[in-house]
Amino acid sequence: MSSRENSIIKVLKGIIIFLVGFLVGLAALTMVSNLVSKSETEKNQNLTTTASLNENTEAPSDVVEENTEATETAEPEQQEAEKPEDKEETDNEEASGGDDIDSIIAGMSLHEKVCQMFIVTPEGLTGYSVVTEFGDSSKAALDSYPVGGIVYFSQNLESQDQTRSMLTATQEYASSKKNIPIFLCVDEEGGKVARCADKLGVTKLNNMFTYKDQGNDAAFQNAATIGSYLKDLGFNVDFAPVADTWSNPSNTVIGQRAYSDDFNETAQLIPSAVQGFHSAGIKCSLKHFPGHGDTATDSHAGTATTSKTMDQLEKEEFLAFQSGISAGADMVMVGHITVTSVTNEPASISSAIVNDELRGKLGYDGLVVTDALNMGAVSGLYDSGALAVKCVKAGDDLLLMPSDFKSAVAGVESAVESGDISEERINESVRRILKVKLNK
Repeated sequence: MSSRENSIIKVLKGIIIFLVGFLVGLAALTMVSNLVSKSETEKNQNLTTTASLNENTEAPSDVVEENTEATETAEPEQQEAEKPEDKEETDNEEASGGDDIDSIIAGMSLHEKVCQMFIVTPEGLTGYSVVTEFGDSSKAALDSYPVGGIVYFSQNLESQDQTRSMLTATQEYASSKKNIPIFLCVDEEGGKVARCADKLGVTKLNNMFTYKDQGNDAAFQNAATIGSYLKDLGFNVDFAPVADTWSNPSNTVIGQRAYSDDFNETAQLIPSAVQGFHSAGIKCSLKHFPGHGDTATDSHAGTATTSKTMDQLEKEEFLAFQSGISAGADMVMVGHITVTSVTNEPASISSAIVNDELRGKLGYDGLVVTDALNMGAVSGLYDSGALAVKCVKAGDDLLLMPSDFKSAVAGVESAVESGDISEERINESVRRILKVKLNK
C-alpha cells in the first residue's frame, strides 16, 4: 500500500473513533437527563402528597396541643388534691394577693368565724396549767379552735429567747391557716402592769402618771420604747394605753396607771402614745371605756359603777377615747363598768354603751374588745356561753378570756344556729377583725 493510502486509512480510523465516542457520550447524556427528569417528577409527587397530608392533619395537630396543655394543667391540680397542704399554700398566696375580706369570710365556716372573735390564754386554749412553748398540743388545739388571738402573762414568759421562739412558732403556724395572722397580745403599760419588763430584762419604765408633766414627747417615746421591745419579742398587740383619767383619788385599780388626773391633759397625751406604739409596729387598745378612773370598786373583784350622767361622761371621760380614736387606735377595750344613769348592766354587755355611745355618738367603727370575761364583775352574772352571747349582742367584736372558752364558743354558735344572732352579725365582727389583721 502506498503512503497515500495509509494516510487515508488513518484519517478514517480517527473519524470512526470520534463518531463512536460521540455516540457513547450522547447515550450517556440521554441517560443522565432521564434520571434527572424522573427525580424531579418523584420530588413533585412527594411535595404534592406532603401538602395533601398537611391539609388533612393541621386541625388535629392544634387539638393535640390543646389536649397536652390541659393534661399538664390537670396533673398539678391532681397533685394538689392529693396534698392538702399544697392547696392551702395556694389559697394563702391568693388571699395575700388581694382577695377582698368578704371573699375570705365567705370561705370560712361558722366555727372558724366565731373562733376569730375570741382571745384566750394559751392555757385556756390547750387545757394545760402553764404553757411556755408552742408544741404539738398547741397546734392541735389551734387546729380545733382557730382563735383570733392569744394573750400572754408572766407565767408564759421565761426568757427573751424562749418568748421569741414561742411567739414566732405560734404566728407561723396560725398564719398558715387561710393566711390570717393571729393577734399575739400582752398587757404592757409600763410601771405596775408590765409582764415583759418584769420577767425578761427589757427596758423598765415607771407608771405613766409619773411622766405626765413631760408632755407629748415622753408619751410618744415611752410607747415607742415599749412597742419596740414587744415587736422584737414577737408580739403584735398591746392592751395599752390606759385612756382612763385618775379623777377619783380613792380609785386604786387605775391610779397611776393613768396618764393624768386631768381629763384634758389625758386627751392630749393619749394620741402621742397611740402614735408611739404605731411607730414600733404594734397595734394598741384604748382602755377601759367608758372610763374606769372614777370608780371606787375594782371590776376584777366585783361590780364597778359610775353614777355620772352620760352628758358628764361625754364632756370628761370620753375626751381621751375620742382623741385616741382620732389618732388611729386599733381597738377600744370596753370595761365592766356599770353606768347606773343609763343601764343596770356592765358596759361590756350593754348595747346602750357599745352601740349607742361608742359607735353612735363617738362614731367609732373599729374593733371593740371586752375586758377579761373571767373578772368578777361579769363572770358571776351568766355562764360563759350566755355571757358570750350577751357580748355579741351588745356589739363587741373580740371576747377576751372567758372562764370556759369552749362553752363560750358553743354558746355563740348555738345562738346563730337558732336565729338568736344572725350570721351577718358574726360576719360584721370578723370583717373588722380582718381589716386590722390584714391592714386593710
